Amino acid sequence: MPAGTQQGIEPPRPVRDVEVIAPNFKRRLSGVTSTIVQLVPEQAQTLGIATFGPGLPETLPKIRWWQLPALFRRPGGRRFRIWHARRNTEMLAGIILRDVLRMPMKLVFTSAAQRHHTAYTRWLIGRMDAVIATSGRSGSFLEVPHMVVRHGIDTQRFHPPQSDDDEWPASGLPGHYGIGCFGRIRHQKGTDLFVDAMIALLPRYPGWTAMIFGRVTAENKAFADALKERIEAAGLSERIRFAGEVPDILPWFRRVLLCVAPSRNEGFGLTPLEAMASRTAVVASDAGAYAELIVQGETGAVVPAGDGTALEQAIAPYLADPAATLRQAEAGVEHVRRNFALAREADGVRAVYEGLWSKS
Repeated sequence: MPAGTQQGIEPPRPVRDVEVIAPNFKRRLSGVTSTIVQLVPEQAQTLGIATFGPGLPETLPKIRWWQLPALFRRPGGRRFRIWHARRNTEMLAGIILRDVLRMPMKLVFTSAAQRHHTAYTRWLIGRMDAVIATSGRSGSFLEVPHMVVRHGIDTQRFHPPQSDDDEWPASGLPGHYGIGCFGRIRHQKGTDLFVDAMIALLPRYPGWTAMIFGRVTAENKAFADALKERIEAAGLSERIRFAGEVPDILPWFRRVLLCVAPSRNEGFGLTPLEAMASRTAVVASDAGAYAELIVQGETGAVVPAGDGTALEQAIAPYLADPAATLRQAEAGVEHVRRNFALAREADGVRAVYEGLWSKS
């Protein structure tokens, strides 16, 4: 075994074994990058797949820049490779490889956007060989045939409490129950809506403490500082906490009993799935694919995006009846395992690939 493999670092994959390339042309962590990081190891169990580009863990299978000339040759056992793009830049690169350099390649694009595409993006999408939408809502903005394959999550990583460290008392925070808001601190994520709801509700429900997890970028520091001032003015600094970026977020999904995802807009949004898999009920806006992930009244509740009053009213019954909240949390575990396991997403994507290969 190569030394790099022993250290958990994947050596470059032989190009002849690569059937699918998953490019990532963005260095900073994003939802798209997170999808690649989670999905590729699952796909690699049954498929010759490699990533290409910066910003990805060294543990993922990959090809390097110096291996690109080898893409002129067909992969073993296939007439062509598949280039699976998730951004405009990656679609353009695929078009150049296939149409300009004439490499044996077909192009797949996954679209999570829930808005009308620009003319340039429509031009790129129109040159794909197959298109995947991550939700019915994102598919409604596509003008080409497509297949809906919803994201899944790793239910081995996101799982119900298994030890005392997974329970709320391990947090060392006041109260008997936790309510969490996960994601970067900014207006788009609706952090202010969550804070306003907590300021209104927590005085009536002394058994609960609210936690806000996520990074504050320089451009959003004033936004976060204003929220902290509102919390302090309400006398709730001990019960509405900003945790920032924690080293391991997974136990916190298990410790809180309710997760609130109040985004004003999203691409897809994995937070409700991660929470439900961790045995946590969810109140979410209808941004992104949230409404397609939650079973209303059974695993959580969905409210109109940007409606702070509706959000507060939806959260209140969960704080008033923790036992009922726990029942919905337990239902969420089974719901995610049955419908949103990562293997299910990998199977759906593989079906798109096989559809292309079968036509060759």
